[in-house]
Amino acid sequence: MTDAEAFEMDALWADFHRAVNMTSQELAAWLRVSGAGEEAERLPDRAGPAQGRGVLAILRKRQMDLTESDIDLMREVVDTVNSERAAGPREDRPEPDWRYQLMSLGHDPLRAG
Repeated sequence: MTDAEAFEMDALWADFHRAVNMTSQELAAWLRVSGAGEEAERLPDRAGPAQGRGVLAILRKRQMDLTESDIDLMREVVDTVNSERAAGPREDRPEPDWRYQLMSLGHDPLRAG
C-alpha cells in the first residue's frame, strides 16, 4: 500500500467512524429489534438488513483486516448517511422511518451533534 493509499484509507476509516455513531453492541441490538420476527429469532446473527450486518462486521474488525467489499460498504454508508442527514425526514421518508433507516446503518441522528 502506497502512502497515498494509506492516507486515503485512514481518512475513510475516520469518516466511517464519524458516520457510524452507534457502538457494535447498540447496532447489534437494534438489528435484532428491527428485524424481529420468527426467522430472526432462529438466526439472530442474520437479523436486520444485509448492509447493517456488514456495518456490524466492520465495527468488529481492525482497519488492517478490511476487505475490498468492506471498503466499498464503508464508502456507501458514509455517502448514504451524509446525503440522508442533508435531506432529513420528508414526505416519502417521514420520521421515524428516516431515523430507523439510518439506525440500521449504525447512525442515530438523534445522537449527532
